[in-house]
Amino acid sequence: MKHAKRNARGRAALLALAGWLLIPASLLAQDQGDVQVPEDAPAALSAALSAACRQDEAGFSKYLTKDNAAAFQGLPTDQRKAVLRRFSLSDDPGKPLRTDDLKGRSVLRCENSAATSEFHLGKPRVDENLAFVPVEIAGGTIADFGLVHQSGSWKLISVGLVVFDINQLASRWAQQELDDRESAALQILQELSTAVESYRRAFGTLPNSLAELGPAPKNEVSPEQANLISADMAVGAVGGYKYRYLVVNQSDPDSPSYQLSAIPSIYGQTGKRSFLFDPTGKLHAIDRHGEPANSDDPIIPAGPATTSDGASSAPPANPGSAASAKPQD
Repeated sequence: MKHAKRNARGRAALLALAGWLLIPASLLAQDQGDVQVPEDAPAALSAALSAACRQDEAGFSKYLTKDNAAAFQGLPTDQRKAVLRRFSLSDDPGKPLRTDDLKGRSVLRCENSAATSEFHLGKPRVDENLAFVPVEIAGGTIADFGLVHQSGSWKLISVGLVVFDINQLASRWAQQELDDRESAALQILQELSTAVESYRRAFGTLPNSLAELGPAPKNEVSPEQANLISADMAVGAVGGYKYRYLVVNQSDPDSPSYQLSAIPSIYGQTGKRSFLFDPTGKLHAIDRHGEPANSDDPIIPAGPATTSDGASSAPPANPGSAASAKPQD
C-alpha cells in the first residue's frame, strides 16, 4: 500500500512540479552562437536525482540555476528537505543506483528500506542551449525535464512546460507534505481502532496499551502480543505523529471504552492538527500548536471501522493475529 501511495503521489508531483511562469527569454539567449554544447543533459539530470535521493543539499544545488540555488539555500531546513523528497519521490534518504532498461534508456533507482523510486530517462531533445529529457516513472507517467546550459554545465529549469521555481514550489510542497501526514494520521487512528476492536473480540477485554497489540513471535499470539499492528505503531510513533491510547470508564467493568489521540511529533514540520478518537467513536481535529485535541473540538467525518463499540465492519484479520485467535482464559 505504501508503495502504491508513493507512486500515486509521485505521478501527481511530476504533473504539478513547477510554478506558473513560462521559460524566460533570458535563459533562451545564453550559451548560443558558436559554443559547442555537449549533449549530456541526461547525465546531469541523473546526478541531480541522485543528489536528491541522498538528500544531499549541496550536490543538488549544483544543478540549479544561480537564482534557484540561492533561493534553495535560503529556505528553512524542513522546506529544503521537502524539495528533495518531492524531487526524488522518496520520503527517506536513499541509495541511488544507475542501470539501463530493455529500451536502452538510462535508469536511476532511489532505494531505501521503505520503498524504491525509479526514473527512466529517455533521449533528450536539444535546441541550442536547452535540452528536454523525457522521464518515465512507475505507473507510466512521463514528464519532460528541461535543462539550460550555463557556465559549462546543465541546470534544471522546468518540468513539463513551466519553470522549476524553488520559491514558488517550496512552500506549496511543504504544505502538501503536512496535508499528507495529517491524512495518514487519521488513517492510522482508524487502523488502531480496528485493532483494539479485534483484540476485544479475541480476548473479551480491552488491551492495556498499544504495546499489547504489537507483533508476536510465530504461533505465539497472546493478550500481551496480539500481532495486530506493526512495531512502530505499537510504540506509538509513526509518520511524524505520536499516538496515545487510554482506557476510560474503568469504574464500570461491564462497559469499558477507550480513546485514541495523535499529535505532531514536531509541530509545524510533521503536522499541525491534533486528532482525537473519543469514546463515542467521533473523530475530532484542531490545530492546538502541538497540544492534544479534546472532545470539545470540531468533529470531522469518520471512515469505516472507527467506532469504539465494535459496531462497524472491520477488514478481515491477518492470519496469526488475535483477530483470528480464540479467546484465552
